[in-house]
Amino acid sequence: LAVGWGSGAVAAWATSPGGCDLVQSTMDCTGRWLSSIPQNPRGDTKELLLDENTIQVLGNTSLLSYHQLRHLSLAKNRLELIEHSTFLSSQGLHVLSLADNLLFTNYSLTAAAFSVLPALRTLDLAGNRLTEDMVSALVWNLSSLESLSLARNIIMRLDSSIFTNLTQLLELNLEKNYIFEIDQAFEGLKKLQRLNIAYNYLPCIVEFGLTQLRVLNVSNNIIEWFLALESDDFFELEVLDLSHNHLLFFPVLPRQSKLHSLLLKDNEMSFYQRLPNGTSLADVTVQFLLIDGNSTNITTVSLWDEICHSNLSSLRLLDMSQNQVWYLPEGFLTQMPSLTHLKLNQNCLETFHLSEGGPLAMLTELDLSQNQLVELGAEVTAEDVLPNLQLFNLSTNRLRVFPPRVFTYTRKIATVDLSHNRVDLCPQPAAAGQVESAPCMDIRGVETLTHLSLAGCGLQGLGGHPFQGTSLMHLDLSDNHQALSGDPGWQQDLALTLRVLSLRNTSLSSAAVDFSAFTTLVRLDLSGNSLTVFPTSLGDLKLRSLDLRDNGLPALPPDVARTPLGKSLQEVYLSRNPYNCCTLGWWDALQRVEGLLVPDGREVTCSYASRRLSPRALPEPVLWSCRWQMADLALLYLVLALPTCLTLLVAFAVVFLMLKQKLLKMVKSRCGMSSPY
Repeated sequence: LAVGWGSGAVAAWATSPGGCDLVQSTMDCTGRWLSSIPQNPRGDTKELLLDENTIQVLGNTSLLSYHQLRHLSLAKNRLELIEHSTFLSSQGLHVLSLADNLLFTNYSLTAAAFSVLPALRTLDLAGNRLTEDMVSALVWNLSSLESLSLARNIIMRLDSSIFTNLTQLLELNLEKNYIFEIDQAFEGLKKLQRLNIAYNYLPCIVEFGLTQLRVLNVSNNIIEWFLALESDDFFELEVLDLSHNHLLFFPVLPRQSKLHSLLLKDNEMSFYQRLPNGTSLADVTVQFLLIDGNSTNITTVSLWDEICHSNLSSLRLLDMSQNQVWYLPEGFLTQMPSLTHLKLNQNCLETFHLSEGGPLAMLTELDLSQNQLVELGAEVTAEDVLPNLQLFNLSTNRLRVFPPRVFTYTRKIATVDLSHNRVDLCPQPAAAGQVESAPCMDIRGVETLTHLSLAGCGLQGLGGHPFQGTSLMHLDLSDNHQALSGDPGWQQDLALTLRVLSLRNTSLSSAAVDFSAFTTLVRLDLSGNSLTVFPTSLGDLKLRSLDLRDNGLPALPPDVARTPLGKSLQEVYLSRNPYNCCTLGWWDALQRVEGLLVPDGREVTCSYASRRLSPRALPEPVLWSCRWQMADLALLYLVLALPTCLTLLVAFAVVFLMLKQKLLKMVKSRCGMSSPY
């Protein structure tokens, strides 16, 4: 860098005497085990990062050479004290991070040091064991602050005296304290736009009147009621997060606001106009007794009627998942014409009505999963139902009946999850003697559909081309034991588009499916089946991911690593199969394939003499035994016969040598005559 920029930038990247990195006007001393502030070697440092060190005290002369300092970070040190004159030479400081220190120890002296920072915009005091009185002292003179973090302290109660002088504050973070009461603490913060009080102990919020606030996060408290101020004042509120509380009723929201995101997940909400036993509570009211000093105020609220006075025309996201809602009151969604995301999963809904040109016309995502839905209601002649819907999740219900061709009119539908319902696809094979086919769901011709989940639907075959005219890329047929029986014509309908296919737990045998047609497939799940032989049709596919867990495979083909499949695979799951320890040539070959991951490799085992062993480290006796078992039979016979032959040959030679003289005499006596010399 110095060479490229010339002599004027020699210090663009260098190392200071204290081991810190110097990058232009930033000095990074993070994690250097420093116990004091290092000297400023150039004098023009604007950003000093000292996180994760062991500094305990900032003395009066610690920052004496940092005249141009704008950003100072001392998070995760052991800081206990900042002396009163520490910042006199750095009064232009804009950002100061002191998170995760021990400032509670000498907070009053530290507060005096803060009083000379007229330009400070951002202050982080998170994780310093500060109480509300300590906080009040520390921020008393910081009227220029725009962002303040007091997260992870021990604040319990907030009143009007704590933030009195923070008139410029835009953002305040109070999450993960012990706050159980707030008494007009934010009334003087006229510019406050973002307020985070998540993970505290607030029991309720009543007379909410912060009209200037844009984002309010009060999630993860114990709130049972949320009541906005009864006023026609316009609220700037855009995001309200009340998730993970104990709300009993839908919140009473401001009558006029910019609210576009309302998060109510994981509460105890329900509607009470009518109850399952037929009782109506439409006219029931609740009276709140508000006691403030010597004054008492009684507020009467209708359980449902107050919602009708809230203008929710700008609402785009409504998350009411994980509640106790068993029905939606009439006209509830009509007030939300701009709604694009509706989450009602994990409730007790029994019916849901789809109306033509209704309040759901702008909806792009609808989640009704994990309810008790038996049917979806819709007008018989409706031809403009959910025209903009892209994702429809109906999984884990009790659905058996769908409005005719409901997905035909959702012109943008891309993802449908029908898993764990008792549904059939149209057309379905007619049973013997059956005149009229049972109710089914028709997705034929839905060209925009790319993701479909039918896991656990009890499908009885896929005959009659049920996917014809679709562009499915992801198909989940898991947990359907009869899905692959019958006509395999569905494979040809998806051969050119399908990229991800799950056939987990479908009673698949080795010869049931010919995968050669799926030339575009990149991910295949065959786990939990009855495969005893590796399907040969897989060898020509160019999969990136293959799951073969929980089958009956004794081995994979020895040449699997040399096939197109072996060359394209990036991950393969192989565990929980009865592999033979003596036929692991394929395993060794896969281990040598560059870039191939076996995420469950440590769980892969093989069988040898009723023992389960890891193929990664087979004992030497097992290896020798396997070599004998796998040796060529002719060679084995030769090896066994060779010692016997050698033994006989040696024995014959020994006998011959021992009887040589006797044999010669015997031959002479019988056949020979003396000859003259």
